[in-house]
Parts: sequence; C-alpha cells; structure tokens
Amino acid sequence: MKSSRFYGRRSFLLPSIFFILFLCALASINEIRFDNLLRFGRCSLSSILSNKTSDQSYTFPTHDQNSSSDDIRILIGIPTLPDQYQRRHFLRMIYGTQSPVGAKIDLKFVFCNLTKEDQKVLVALEIMRYDDIMILDCKENMNKGKTYTFFSSLPELFNVSDGSGPYPPYHYVMKLDDDTYLRLGSFVDSLRPLPREDLYYGYVIPCPSMDPFVRYMSGMGYLVSWDIAEWITESDIPKQHLEGPEDKVFGEWLKEGRRGKNRHNAKWSMYNYPDPPTKCTHELWPDTVAVHLLKNQEKWIRTLKYFNVTNDLKPSKLYHIP
Repeated sequence: MKSSRFYGRRSFLLPSIFFILFLCALASINEIRFDNLLRFGRCSLSSILSNKTSDQSYTFPTHDQNSSSDDIRILIGIPTLPDQYQRRHFLRMIYGTQSPVGAKIDLKFVFCNLTKEDQKVLVALEIMRYDDIMILDCKENMNKGKTYTFFSSLPELFNVSDGSGPYPPYHYVMKLDDDTYLRLGSFVDSLRPLPREDLYYGYVIPCPSMDPFVRYMSGMGYLVSWDIAEWITESDIPKQHLEGPEDKVFGEWLKEGRRGKNRHNAKWSMYNYPDPPTKCTHELWPDTVAVHLLKNQEKWIRTLKYFNVTNDLKPSKLYHIP
C-alpha cells in the first residue's frame, strides 16, 4: 500500500517539475523578447524624435540642392522691421520657389535690436523655424547707419579661421529692398562673367545714365564682392559718413575709398515697375533681373503672373486651380 502511494506521488511530482521548468523557460524567452521589444521601441522613438528635430532645421531652398564648390556663393540681405511678419512670410514664398542652377544663395532678413516683448517670442519662433534672420546691434533706422552695420558685421559673422569653410564665405553680398522682385536665375546668369573682386553691381543713378562711374547704384538692390565688405569693416571712411540716403552714402564710400573699380550697370534688366511711368521705369519684359517699387499686392500679382511663376505647379487631386 505504501509502495503504490509512493509511486503515485512520484508520478505526480515528475510532471510538476517538468511543468515548472517549462514555465521558467517560457518566462525567460518572453523576457528576452520583451527586452528586445523595449530596445526596439526606444530605438524607434529615438529615430522619430531625431527625424522630427532635424525636420525643424529649415533650409531656405533658394539654391540648387546639388551645389558644388564651383558655385557662385551669394548672401542677400533684405532690411526689414521686426513687426513685418507677413511681409517676410510672403518673401519666403517668393524666393523659396526659385532654384537657380550653379549658385548657393542665402537670404537673410535684417533688422536691429528687438524692442517689444511679443517680438522676442515671435521672432525667436521664426528663427527656430527658418533660420533666416539677422538681428544687428543697433537702433532701428533706414538712413542712419543700418547699412553700414550690416556690411561691417559680415566678416566677423562668416569668416572662419580654422579652415572649416571656404574663403571667401560668399563671393558677393547684396542689399535688396523688400519691394523688389529678384529673379534669381537671371540674376545668377548676369554674375557669371563678372569679376569676383572689387565689384560694384546694380542699377545706375541717375536714371537716364548708363555710366556706372557717374554716381551710385540704386537702393532697389546693389551688390559688392566680399573684399569690399571687408574693406567697409576695416576702413575709417564709412565710419565717418553714416547718415543720408543709404544707397547714395554707400556709393560715396566707394568713390572716396577708390573701391569698386569693376562696375556693372544692370539697367535695363533692373528697373522700376512701369506704372506710373517715369525715367526710371520700364515695361515688364523677359530680360529681367529685378523689378522695383512693388508697393502693393496688385503690382506683385501682375509681375508674378507675367513671369509665369506658377508654371511648375504639379497637378494633384488635392486642389483645383483654374
């Protein structure tokens, strides 16, 4: 009787042991799978967050994405005011849909120190999203030194001494009005045959003149080579003459300093909007680099329509634009 009871317990005990071992093995396998799942989840989440962060670093698409070291490097500064949010967004749309070949173009909106609490938030958000704003250490002005502060700040901001970037960082620097429409492809083409040193480029004033050495280039948009920007930083001539119409004062700096010996008159590929007609205006035509005095939306729309800027709009089921 005892023997049968013993064998009965033994027959129950062995399956129990095997069952416990099976449960342990299963738990171990599941733990490994769970750990792997956790690691995979962490990796995926990290990848998502990393991608999200990198997406927030916005590159202003105003140049050929397949740019090379042979490309023309151009910095364009558009003086504006901190509160002109809508104008900046509009211009981002205008220039962000152009992709000239053979050039690296960086466009920056330029203004002086912020003065309001809302600007400190809204402008900071713009910088985080677009990274296309320069805030100069100055009091906001038009004809009392803002242009000097812009050009004289550039070497310190962009020159590198450790060899980590090209020299010069930009071949050319342009000051461009916010009511000027610059056709980047035509603009780049006009620069290709020109020197990259001691260059002064723009629309010659007075309007009837075609001689770039008579006076100065219109403030609608003028460009100089990088060495002139460095000269502005180092010379005492600009420092002693800051006030007055900024384009006229700029030309006087170069005249007194005997700079800008290479000059290019971009008239009549640059001109004022045709209405109302003056000695400075020209009809819209294909051989255009820049149109100035686009003071309202109607003038902008007429200009943009003339140059067929929406031709590259891709068809989609999501919209219908007649």
